[in-house]
Amino acid sequence: MARSQLAEIRRLCLALPDTAETMTWGEPHFRVRGKIFAGLGDHRGKTTLGFKLEREHADAVVQDPRFARAPYVGAHGWISMDVAGIRVWAEVHAFLVESYRLIAPRRCWEAYLAGTSGHPGRGSSAPRTARRSADGTRGSGGRKPSSGKRSSPPPSPRKVRSASSRRRR
Repeated sequence: MARSQLAEIRRLCLALPDTAETMTWGEPHFRVRGKIFAGLGDHRGKTTLGFKLEREHADAVVQDPRFARAPYVGAHGWISMDVAGIRVWAEVHAFLVESYRLIAPRRCWEAYLAGTSGHPGRGSSAPRTARRSADGTRGSGGRKPSSGKRSSPPPSPRKVRSASSRRRR
């Protein structure tokens, strides 16, 4: 793949709110809030760009020989596009935006529609890349990873009762 193609794909993906580039499976992938919405890979000796589409749209797109269902996840709307077959970058942009819409949290999508960065209190929508530690893994930026649930301390052993002891009372 030409360096300019990677640069253009990177520019299109990182222009979307709350996106980051990571190296996943040895290839550049683009994430929104930690979830992959696009990625580059090598499939049967061709460099491909993978992204998710609505299933009906995916069914229509695979009729074009530049596209194929992505290995393993094609049944879920993921498509692989031969990068050498890119004719019009506006078409690629439309595919990436659709994938972003399907993967991004609603707040990020609303930020895209509003033309903002999606970061309360931040005025910039400048693209960013994931922070990496010295060993090459993604760092947390000083924050603990969030599972979306509030954690509470484990119950003390006195409060834990087996099911059989609860029935006896």
